[in-house]
Amino acid sequence: MNEALEIRDVDSVAGSDLLDLYASVEWGAYTKDPKALATAIANSTYVVEARVAGVLIGLARGLSDDASVFYLQDILVRPEWQRQGVGTALLQRCLKRFSHVRQKVLLTDDLPAQHEFYESLGFRNTRHITEVELHAFVQIEGL
Repeated sequence: MNEALEIRDVDSVAGSDLLDLYASVEWGAYTKDPKALATAIANSTYVVEARVAGVLIGLARGLSDDASVFYLQDILVRPEWQRQGVGTALLQRCLKRFSHVRQKVLLTDDLPAQHEFYESLGFRNTRHITEVELHAFVQIEGL
């Protein structure tokens, strides 16, 4: 990273910046409805962004009751900035903000690189937890 990476908590992000970032990682479910994406960001409990030279290169957002659960909804980094510590910095910022919360939860695709990333930061796949029986349930529109 030649340019200075700036990571900061935000209340909002410009719509064009959001669409460009989400499009860069091909998250079409978000980019097909820009108004819904803006609403999702605005209604998130916590949003942290990463910028280099003013360009939005990464974002993480989550929902929490600030007592018992933090749910990481999105974490994304432009492909050309991946594997350079940006995602780790974003996630660590979220974990620090919600360090007092008992449960930190996320859902992710079944890609080895994603598993490795989250496990490297202390998350455990529920498939491998044997101390207690855990099951994840989800309803996703269209599935």
